[in-house]
Amino acid sequence: MPTTALTPDELDAQAARLHDTDAWRQIVTGWDLTAPTTESPGPAISAPPAPAPAADWRALLSVPVDQLIADSVQALPPAAPRERPLPGRIGAMLPDRLHTWRRIGRPEVPPSVHLAHARQILTEWGWQNTPYRLRNIRGARCVCGAMLTAHRLGYGSAETVDRAGAWLIAELRSQGWTGLIGPWNRYPGRTATDALALIDATISRAARAGQ
Repeated sequence: MPTTALTPDELDAQAARLHDTDAWRQIVTGWDLTAPTTESPGPAISAPPAPAPAADWRALLSVPVDQLIADSVQALPPAAPRERPLPGRIGAMLPDRLHTWRRIGRPEVPPSVHLAHARQILTEWGWQNTPYRLRNIRGARCVCGAMLTAHRLGYGSAETVDRAGAWLIAELRSQGWTGLIGPWNRYPGRTATDALALIDATISRAARAGQ
């Protein structure tokens, strides 16, 4: 996966431009229409009578039972790879470019998964709201900074970061915030709890839309 040299404010602007396109706004404003709905139960239909049991059900199979079991086991998806833990406190303070190797072999992820990793970064490394800074001296990130760091650690492509940002802006719009993510992050009185709650709400919104 290629890396990106975006800053938090550049990511913010790109996500806003994506959110304002007609195609994307149809997605983010219709996310609830893609969620599975529970259909009202219809009239009860009586089940047909069960057929009489065969003398030996194995006689109905074209292959041995052992072979069916073996084929089913082989058809199961492989176990998910073990997640790499975040680097420790020293890793949080290092420049993100030194973590580029962690992108090697990482699969693409949807925006909701990318945001979950950004949330982990905010939880373990800390949240900060210093204007126009990716991190503070302790390695804490702003919301956009956490998203960029998650990308540089291998969790999602640059396009995924933009889409995740568009979902964040959609959530902010639903809460009445008309500006960008950065100004929301550094608004007076904003807290880490607010930032995590925003990401949690956005993850739910994107996941329910299948993203």
